[in-house]
Amino acid sequence: MTPKAVIWDERAMARAITRIAHEILERNRGAQDLLLIGIRRRGAPLAERIAEAIHSIEGARVPVGALDVTFYRDDLSLKQPDPCVRGVELPISPTGRTAVLVDDVIFTGRTARAALDALMDLGRPDRVQLAVLIDRGHRELPIRPDFVGKNLPTARSERVAVRLIEQDGEDGVVLFEG
Repeated sequence: MTPKAVIWDERAMARAITRIAHEILERNRGAQDLLLIGIRRRGAPLAERIAEAIHSIEGARVPVGALDVTFYRDDLSLKQPDPCVRGVELPISPTGRTAVLVDDVIFTGRTARAALDALMDLGRPDRVQLAVLIDRGHRELPIRPDFVGKNLPTARSERVAVRLIEQDGEDGVVLFEG
């Protein structure tokens, strides 16, 4: 499959992550009581990168966890007959904290809904916010991210691929024809 367009290179992605970190700090008046939770797969390394950016901006270490929402999806039977579950890794309970869910792309909103359900099974945060690198529209559920790296209007048939060095060997965002 050949790319229709390269949306971001590694430098543009790094700038967006830094901007999201600044916005999280501004909205929450600092890093106190924050917990970043990456939605597996690509949200987890993005949460780690945002935490590093917060540390370089604020000097504070924000706890980072990872959440697998596989069994919380309402379309599990349609997507995978034999799902691979990667588990949950939370360094602390979300109860009483501001939990920032982090994902690479928001599309229909179903992954974010599944993440909310999974998070509530783990504790009761004071507040939940959503940070995404790319918002491509086409929501099926009334979910809107609080922090967005880039709004990228797409056709439903197109595909957005976020590439991360941790998993793909390179950083970037590419748009593909459906």
